[in-house]
Amino acid sequence: MSTSFNYKHLYYFWVVAKEGGISRAADKLDMAIQTVSAQVRELERSLGYALLKPAGRGLVLTEAGQAALQQADLIFQLGEELPSKVRDAVSSPTVRLAVGVCDGLPKLVVHRLLQPVMAEPNLRLLCQEGKLDDLLGDLALHRLDVVLSDRPAPNNPNIKLYSHDMGSSPIAWYGSSKWLEATHHNFPQSLADVPLLLPTTHTAVRDRLDLWFEQRAIRPRIVGEFADGALLKTFGASGMGVFPAAAWVHDDLLARYAVQRLGPCEGVTEHFFAIGTEKKVQHPLVQRLLQPVL
Repeated sequence: MSTSFNYKHLYYFWVVAKEGGISRAADKLDMAIQTVSAQVRELERSLGYALLKPAGRGLVLTEAGQAALQQADLIFQLGEELPSKVRDAVSSPTVRLAVGVCDGLPKLVVHRLLQPVMAEPNLRLLCQEGKLDDLLGDLALHRLDVVLSDRPAPNNPNIKLYSHDMGSSPIAWYGSSKWLEATHHNFPQSLADVPLLLPTTHTAVRDRLDLWFEQRAIRPRIVGEFADGALLKTFGASGMGVFPAAAWVHDDLLARYAVQRLGPCEGVTEHFFAIGTEKKVQHPLVQRLLQPVL
């Protein structure tokens, strides 16, 4: 086997390509920008071709860089799998599924989306919650098998990502029984007369809710905004205010939070996506997740 280049240099180039620039790669690697840049230049010298070229305020891959990235993907994907392969060889067999969960996605929805794989014998489910951009970075580095999100993956010239539609659910308004009488008459305009709890603006559904209020000339009295959907529902169940939720998990909402459905949020829909690095999904459990269930 040829060792004319250093695999560490290849790894640094790989992270630069995935992160879309040397500065972001240096942050990911916790290294100095100059060090990462020097490692990539060493790789270019050993291969005899430029792998990156300036484009605007950033960098893009040359044709040689695209070819190098394809090979690096294969090399480091195998490297990522090595520890689990060795561990599985000496222990009881497990089926591993590493899932990234966008922090804007309701937890009850996540639980339902994962139901198709929950009965898998010897399942080892790893769930990581975070911001979409961070999760997509881990997906590109093959630390995750799939990312569940409330929006499709953004365009990225350096990473091929595929957004698989997992369905959608209409939104409805829920609250503790104390708000039933206050909202019953003249709904949904009556929502202007009660305190509201809403998801923060980083969620995809918040823009649709704001537009819904505007179209109906409702001036919402927002008393709380929550990045975490489970926390929003907990405060809603305590009576702090009325809140929106995916009607798809209606039964779970009523059972777990003892709230009531106050009325529909007509025209507002929440969408769910599974984001992966393959157009034709290979992972058998991810394939199972993508079967229509909505």
